[in-house]
Amino acid sequence: MSLSARVRRRISVLASIAFASAVAVPSGVSAQSLDAALAAAYINNPSLNSQRAGTRAVDENVSQALSGYRPNVSAGASVGSQYSRYSAAGQSSNGTLNPRQFNLTVTQTIFNGFLTANTTRQAESQVKGSRETLRNTEQTVLLNGVTAYMDVIQGIALLELQQQNLAALQQELRATRDRFNVGEVTRTDVAQAEARVASAQYQVAQAVANLSSYRAVYRQVIGLDPGKLTPPSPAVERRIPSTLDSVINAGLHQHPAVMASQYAVDASNFQVRMAESNLAPNLNVQGQLQQSYDQSGTIDSQAGASVMLNLTVPIYQGGAEYSAIRQAKEFLSQARIEVDVNRDQVRTQAVQYWGSLEAAKAQIEAAQSQVAANTLALEGVREEWRVGQRTTTDVLNAQTDLTNSKSALVVAQRDRVVAAYSLISIIGKLDAISLALKVPVYDPKVHYMQVRDSWVGVRTPDGK
Repeated sequence: MSLSARVRRRISVLASIAFASAVAVPSGVSAQSLDAALAAAYINNPSLNSQRAGTRAVDENVSQALSGYRPNVSAGASVGSQYSRYSAAGQSSNGTLNPRQFNLTVTQTIFNGFLTANTTRQAESQVKGSRETLRNTEQTVLLNGVTAYMDVIQGIALLELQQQNLAALQQELRATRDRFNVGEVTRTDVAQAEARVASAQYQVAQAVANLSSYRAVYRQVIGLDPGKLTPPSPAVERRIPSTLDSVINAGLHQHPAVMASQYAVDASNFQVRMAESNLAPNLNVQGQLQQSYDQSGTIDSQAGASVMLNLTVPIYQGGAEYSAIRQAKEFLSQARIEVDVNRDQVRTQAVQYWGSLEAAKAQIEAAQSQVAANTLALEGVREEWRVGQRTTTDVLNAQTDLTNSKSALVVAQRDRVVAAYSLISIIGKLDAISLALKVPVYDPKVHYMQVRDSWVGVRTPDGK
């Protein structure tokens, strides 16, 4: 096999397993796929679990709003001691009473300007918005998981390349010193080789530091220490729409941040109606049972019952009610603007991620060609250096160029995967269901149905 054919074969293998060949862990450690890492993040990530708890808290808003349809029941009691003294026409009397009173009051609102209805609708909009916020958090966590996963793979690959570069430069230094000892090169050549070795040692140390940082971020996002990581399949790009316009259109209609802001508009609209209800009359019916003991010297006990229909018509409340309506309308305007803000952000990110993906693909092709050419060039320069047709600087430069092109290939492969998953998040499909992660899927509707119509109880559905 010719030298050129051998080099091309080696480059082909490098291009297909650039990441995997550099990832090395002790034997006995099972390989971890990207899907498995994302599944661990879905279960373990504290930010995601925190948002789930927040979503469950928002569910209670509906139960609280529905309480406006239900009666209010209260009981009261009073007990005391009363001393009295009476004197008239030369006669006097005194005595001590121990009055006691018990009552039970039931109040039912009949009409309150549709406050309860609008409060309930607002709470339901808040629940829907909270679910979209949870979905957005899930997408952010999973995208961070993808980034952390690929950063660790990239960090290991770059460290391996820098170690290989250091070993190659150390070999060049030894060869240069041997030739210097026999008078074939000058002290300058040796100094140049030593300088490159020192630089390579620093690059190795920097790669070690970067990898340590990547591992720490991986542990934070995934919840586990990275083991042996396997490169993800490029089939994920099939989930991406074929055109940029399709990505943008899907993002404008399906991205959870956009949908959450739309539900915020609904909630703000109901807030305006709630503020307006303060100008409406209030009608309620109130029933009361009362039992009194030892209220006077002649009556030992007394019982009573009453039913009252109460109507309250607000006329003027200092102007605060009008200010609340104006304020609610401004918040509604702000919420509508936020929808446009989120849409613009989604559109911008779609263009950026699409460009990053296309650039990464082009960079991979260019880097593969560069690696092939630089490999051939390095071997040729070394052969020419051995016969005195090339300088030591030429060999060192060729080695550096090869390392840089391999590093560029590793970085481009990492960028391609991250950009692909970023586009999937833009169209709102970066979630456990769409990715078919092997995890119990968290369904926020379960908790909502458990507490929506709950009349009593202080324990949460999970028993706390």
